[in-house]
Formats: sequence, C-alpha cells, structure tokens
Amino acid sequence: MIAHLSGTLLSKQPNSVIVDVGGVGYEVTIPLSTFYDLGEENSPVALRIHTHVREDALQLFGFRTEREKKLFLYLLSVSGIGPKLAITILSGMSADELIPAIRNNELARLVNIPGVGKKTAERLIVELKDKLSALSSPEMEEQFRLAGGPASQSSIADDIVSALVNLGFARPAAEKAVKATMQENPDANFSQLTKLSMRKLAR
Repeated sequence: MIAHLSGTLLSKQPNSVIVDVGGVGYEVTIPLSTFYDLGEENSPVALRIHTHVREDALQLFGFRTEREKKLFLYLLSVSGIGPKLAITILSGMSADELIPAIRNNELARLVNIPGVGKKTAERLIVELKDKLSALSSPEMEEQFRLAGGPASQSSIADDIVSALVNLGFARPAAEKAVKATMQENPDANFSQLTKLSMRKLAR
C-alpha cells in the first residue's frame, strides 16, 4: 500500500493533484485544506497517502499533515461515509473547526457542509464525539475545558435522546432506554451509551 508520496507537483486542482515520483505521475484526491497548503506547479511536494482499494479501482487520497489523514480515517469509520464524502467534509471545514463541532454537538454547523444531512451529522457526533480528543491541539483542549468540559449527565442524556429520535426512534421509548442505560452503565461514555441504548430499543 502507498502511504507517502514525495516528488514534483505536476498539476493541481481544488480536489486533485498529480505528483511526479521518479517519472511516474500519481493522481491524488485531496481536500481543499491541503490544496491551499500546496506550492506552485513544478515545486517539490510531499503528501501523506491513504490508499483506497475497491473491486474496480485503486484510489489515492492525500493530506499535508498526519493529523488530517487520521481525521479522514476517523470519518471513514462512520457508517455511511465513504472516501468521497469524507474529502467533502474536510473541504467544508478545517480540522480545527470540525473537531470541536463534533465534540460540542454543533449539529447546525455540520449540516451546513455540502452533502451532510441531519442523519449523517448525527452519526458523526454519535460515533466520533469521544474519539477525537486524540486529535485536539492543546489550545483546543483548553477552550473545551473553559467551555465547561464534558457535558453534565442531563445534557448528555438530552443529546443521546435527540440523536436517537433523529435516527427514527420514538422519543418516549428513547428517553426510557437512555435513562435505564445510564443507570446501568454510570461510567460509559457518550458513544457507548448511545450504542447500548440503541440495543435496548432494538429488542
């Protein structure tokens, strides 16, 4: 698998580049954030690469920083999000905007990204809220702490109920399932509580 490319930037467009490595031109799909960081054509370039293999194609996705690549992989882990939509999300928001938007349940900001509907935004929050602290900068963590840090139990319950309702569950049943789940699992995080509540509702 290709994990890194270093060579000459033959051409660039907002969502793709061609990198010449030893006489071979690699076409790489990139987010806008990476595009704005690139130099002029024919200048040296180095990109972190994610190789996506399908039955009918082999696609390369490139990023200027390891952090951006890791965020892309987190996005791919969310059900219903493929590489194309993950690139679109990273083009719609920088990592420094996207990470706090997900961690702080900013649904309205997320649905403003082209291609991201309410259910996709809900899944981003449910599945990534507790995972993205690893990608936060020290400044971002300080802002998160000053804003109150982790939400109160009642706020967490409200957020989980809202997510479940938007996923199609009835509010009364969702509220009952969340309350029981939180009592049974006092140390569980947001993502775990949401998944356990969904299991209760699916019974």
